[in-house]
Amino acid sequence: MQKRRLGNSGLEVSAIGLGCMGMSMSYGATDDMLSIKTLEFAIEQGINFLDTADVYGVAGLGGWGHNETLISKVLQGYREKVVIATKCGFVHSKNMADDFTGIELNGTPQYIKKACDASLQRLNIEVIDLFYLHRGDRRVPIEESVGALSELVMEGKVRYIGLSDLKEATLRRAALVHPITAFQTEYSLFHRTPERTILPTCRELGISLVPYCPLGRGFLSGKVRDVSKLDTSDFRRKLPRFQDLNLEANLKIVDTIVKLASHKDCTPAQFSIAWLLSQGNDIVPIPGTRSIERLNENIAALDIRLNKEELEEINRLIPIDGVVGEQYPKEFDFEI
Repeated sequence: MQKRRLGNSGLEVSAIGLGCMGMSMSYGATDDMLSIKTLEFAIEQGINFLDTADVYGVAGLGGWGHNETLISKVLQGYREKVVIATKCGFVHSKNMADDFTGIELNGTPQYIKKACDASLQRLNIEVIDLFYLHRGDRRVPIEESVGALSELVMEGKVRYIGLSDLKEATLRRAALVHPITAFQTEYSLFHRTPERTILPTCRELGISLVPYCPLGRGFLSGKVRDVSKLDTSDFRRKLPRFQDLNLEANLKIVDTIVKLASHKDCTPAQFSIAWLLSQGNDIVPIPGTRSIERLNENIAALDIRLNKEELEEINRLIPIDGVVGEQYPKEFDFEI
């Protein structure tokens, strides 16, 4: 398995990780036994970077913390082989649903420390390898939130810290408090916005970029063309880019990727992951899946190489502003 180092840390992880959210929420019904088999298979294949969060589970599909508890069931024989990344910041609220409506944030030092202890207990581990602030809290200066994360490192409960979905200026302020190992944000051929300011800032500060949704929430697989056919609880039904005229326009991006992938004799998903990997060794995408078949497909992307001419053609055909529609509905604007 190809490896990449996260930031300036001592964490060496597989070139692609495994995003585990879908095993517990957002994309319809799940199967814990199937998810456990997928987790075990991933580790056996050399994928050692598992990404979870306390919020993964929310109201249904096992409830708050379900995903961390699920992962704990496969760690007994694998702990030394696995880098565990989890997150805090969303508040356990009775109003919060699996589609993230009713969502609340808490970035206070007191809450961050409480959330860390709870994650350690659910994961049944002594230290979290990479602990993220899932989103910034507008009521709390980022310096205070990162200060709490820094104290957790000094206490030995966390090895390294990360941040997610902050603006460039906020990230710079945070990095003055404590070294940031990884920054997580959506990044793919479907969402190239990080290339403008976030990716250059991460590189300047020595921070690895960990793209979530590297397949555009499954859109870049070429298999999602009508959200009405998705499970009624599927989060994508609410996303602007999957609606009506936006969807019609964005399918042109998918069709372009399907055509480019055919020239490389690979699937659109593999092509999309290979493109991300080609953007630099400081990028570690975490495609999510609960299927061994899809996991094998993702792993095979590591063998695909895109040359300079191919990358230039992609830039021409799929520009940074190519996608149509907002990333999230207005009520999900948490970036500070």
